[in-house]
Amino acid sequence: MIYYVCKYTPIELFRGFGEECSVLEEMPENFEQSDQIAHANLCGFGKSVIQAVLEGKVEQLVLVNCCDSMRRVYDIVESTGKCKFLYMLDLPHDDNECEKVKFAGTIRRLKKAYEAYSGKVFDKRAFIKSFITPEMNTEPYIGVLGVRVSGILEDMIRDNIQMDVENLTCTGGRKLSVVQDEMWNMEEEELFLSYADVLLGQMPCFRMNRSIRRNRLYLDPNLKGIIYHTIKFCDYYGFEYASIKRDIKVPLLKIETDFTSQSAGQLLTRIQAFEETIEGSEDMDPGKGISEEARKKMESGIFYVAGIDSGSTSTDVVILDQDGKIKSTMIIPTGGGAMMSAEKSLDLAIEKAGIKKEEIVRIDTTGYGRSYIDSGDDSITEITCHAKGANYLNPNVRTIIDIGGQDTKVITVEHGMPTSFLMNDKCSAGTGKFLEIMANRLGVDLPQLFALAASGTPLAISSMCTVFAESEVISHIGAGERREDIAAGVVDSVVCKVAGLCARHTMAGDVLLTGGLCDSAYLVERLSLKLKCPVLTDPMGRYAGALGAALIARGKVAK
Repeated sequence: MIYYVCKYTPIELFRGFGEECSVLEEMPENFEQSDQIAHANLCGFGKSVIQAVLEGKVEQLVLVNCCDSMRRVYDIVESTGKCKFLYMLDLPHDDNECEKVKFAGTIRRLKKAYEAYSGKVFDKRAFIKSFITPEMNTEPYIGVLGVRVSGILEDMIRDNIQMDVENLTCTGGRKLSVVQDEMWNMEEEELFLSYADVLLGQMPCFRMNRSIRRNRLYLDPNLKGIIYHTIKFCDYYGFEYASIKRDIKVPLLKIETDFTSQSAGQLLTRIQAFEETIEGSEDMDPGKGISEEARKKMESGIFYVAGIDSGSTSTDVVILDQDGKIKSTMIIPTGGGAMMSAEKSLDLAIEKAGIKKEEIVRIDTTGYGRSYIDSGDDSITEITCHAKGANYLNPNVRTIIDIGGQDTKVITVEHGMPTSFLMNDKCSAGTGKFLEIMANRLGVDLPQLFALAASGTPLAISSMCTVFAESEVISHIGAGERREDIAAGVVDSVVCKVAGLCARHTMAGDVLLTGGLCDSAYLVERLSLKLKCPVLTDPMGRYAGALGAALIARGKVAK
């Protein structure tokens, strides 16, 4: 098997040698081995290539000099001696006639190199027959753009997006249009010149100088949304994303990874929320999970629904009656398991409401633990649920800021449905967990932390990394700084992180803070000052996710 990393790789050439080719898309859990020999700032994909080689998964590899990272990867892999065949393909930045001639020569040199390595004879017939006529897509689809996606991530997208999905990244969308009958009579020089022409004639990646030709893709009427994938430290695609965000009107989701599988849970939430944004959560089967007994209760006109928000820190429950009025609420620490916490919180909410469990005709779940709650009839992302819940609390709200235990989200809402959203990366800086860690360092709980902060003058504390921030807090404590000033610095660090996320998102209309931190008047005040606009709260704001899930459940029952 010959592995490659770029759609411009001449894989048909290798098929002329009877070899199979595959995109190298290994997405490891970590870079334990590659980190020992590669620079810490090498991009995640580069490290994944090195890791796959060191683990003995790759013996034949063709790289392309598309960026400095790939050049470093080649040097490192070559030094290991682990690859039996390793080749760096010299890819031009343009597709003019001069570059086509040069690229044809590059392909011929690759052919000679593989002949010398393998001892095999190139089969022109097998080469020509390996070309597949590309199919034209005439159906609505979601385009996955940007830098290469792993098979894990691509499968996750396809499994959770109801529309057709096309991989249009730097390894996907490989379409070569050739006339096989004409190729049979070509001599080698002409043949490879024609081959170079069709390789360079593909929809260009953003690394190419004439990437403006990608505008044809953006103008495709069948393109109904874009999932844009970037890898940390990849400059090419960072620039393209900025231009797409500015100019393209279809729904857009940005996903940034370090090319490990560790952030799969958060990525799943983003993808599912994007799907709900496009299709609308109301499209889900309204009859799912409703028993005959429940139907009889609904027909009698007296019934209840419940929403469970299983978060990383707390599990919240809201019970609504048949008129959509809040019957009871409950919040408990999530503890060791989503299922156990959900059942306990629901039982307490039922007891508080003074009703029987059998009277609840539908339960919808949300939060990171939503998929692990067997008692739920359906699960919806917290993005959609917070939008529904916020609209119930304040119909004028157009922007929601949810500072959760594990992540922070900024959501734009129209008519109770999210139209766009942005989440922080997998670092906990700027989340409730960050504040909890810092409060523990100061020997206080969260309410005490905010009380201290209100009396302090903020010290400078990193908003970029929880580990760095914790070290700074320890240093401040050791230096004898006032706890009030340290606490104020910690809160301001979170405020700066949240404000930075908001700055990357289009803010509109009234702003509502939801989640467990919306009860802090001091945090709300500092965030309002930083954003230069009033940030609203509501006593039920911390229940927005569970409330939204309950509202969606009621909406399905009402159908």
